[in-house]
Amino acid sequence: MTKQPTSRTCFMCGRENPVGLKMEWYNDSEKNQIVGTVTIPEHFNGYPGIVHGGIVAAVLDETAGRAVMLDGDFENLFVTLKLEVTYRNFTPTNTPLTAIGWVTRRDKVRCQVAAEIRLPDGTVTTACKAIVVRPPVEIAERWAPEKPFWKVNPD
Repeated sequence: MTKQPTSRTCFMCGRENPVGLKMEWYNDSEKNQIVGTVTIPEHFNGYPGIVHGGIVAAVLDETAGRAVMLDGDFENLFVTLKLEVTYRNFTPTNTPLTAIGWVTRRDKVRCQVAAEIRLPDGTVTTACKAIVVRPPVEIAERWAPEKPFWKVNPD
C-alpha cells in the first residue's frame, strides 16, 4: 500500500498539531480504497467512553475526501460540499479504529465519495456519503505556502 502525504497543521493529519489526531492513510489499490487507523483519546468524548459525534464526522469527512487521491495524484485536493453521516453504533474512545474511504462516482470537478469507521472486529460504527469539489481559487491560494510541507513521512 502507498502512504498518503500529511501536512503540518491539519487537525486530522497535522504532524505538528499538538491537539490533532495525527492520522495517516494508505492507498489500497487492490481494494480500490484508502485505509487509515486512529485511536481517539478520551478527551475527545461526547459522553464518557464515546467519541464526540463531531470528531467522528471529521474522521469520515477527511477519509472520504482523501479517497480522490487513490490514483496516487497527491496534488488532487478537493473540499467537501455535502456530507451525510449515519451513526450506526457508538464509536468508543481509546480503541483502535479503522477508517476506510472510496470513490463512488468521479468527474473532473466533483466526486461522490464514501467512508466508514470500523471497530477491530469489523463492526461499522459510522458511515458517510459525501460530495467533494475542486476548491475555489482563494482556498487554493491559501494552501500555497503550506504545499512544501505536504509530504509523505516515513513509517
